Amino acid sequence: MLPIITISREFGSGGHSIGKKTAEKLMIPFMDADIIDKAAEKLGYSRDVVEEQGESATGASMIFNVSAAATSYFRSQQDEIYLAQRQIIIDQAKKGPCVIVGRCSDFILKQKEFKVLRVLIHSDIESRKKRILSRYGELKDVNIEKRIFKKDKERSTYYKYYTDHEWGDYNNYDLTLNTGLMGEDLSVDLICETARKLS
Repeated sequence: MLPIITISREFGSGGHSIGKKTAEKLMIPFMDADIIDKAAEKLGYSRDVVEEQGESATGASMIFNVSAAATSYFRSQQDEIYLAQRQIIIDQAKKGPCVIVGRCSDFILKQKEFKVLRVLIHSDIESRKKRILSRYGELKDVNIEKRIFKKDKERSTYYKYYTDHEWGDYNNYDLTLNTGLMGEDLSVDLICETARKLS
């Protein structure tokens, strides 16, 4: 049986597209934005709230959460969203092989002792800027490089808070791929080949 494939990715590195193509090639389910939809439905929050807080956070919000947890039984909105998404990820993994993008899925499933192939997608900054421009077009009044660093920092803070591990540290992954060098198609081929050999 194929492993569950988790995709962690730097912003603008093509992780979503690679994850989707990998799932299509292996003919297994793909989960990314639908995790947001299911969590929003489960919690009764708007999709925008879940999308905003469901995978990234500022250092300030994390400090607030730690302080609140230390003084009461208060569970923040961020924690509720994390726990809802965590359960959705586990429920999907129980159904069998799939591809799941982000949301600490690599850590969550490893802790539950599923058979997992943890993939990190990364790239150089110039390739990421080009990819963002080709996908979203020119962004008015937005410095793309600053946006990339901000998004990565938020993901890193979120991941560290919920896993106590370093996001992007190659020790936490089984396969790391540089899409600036390899491109999407070769990256997909390598993930599929690795997954098949692990089955």
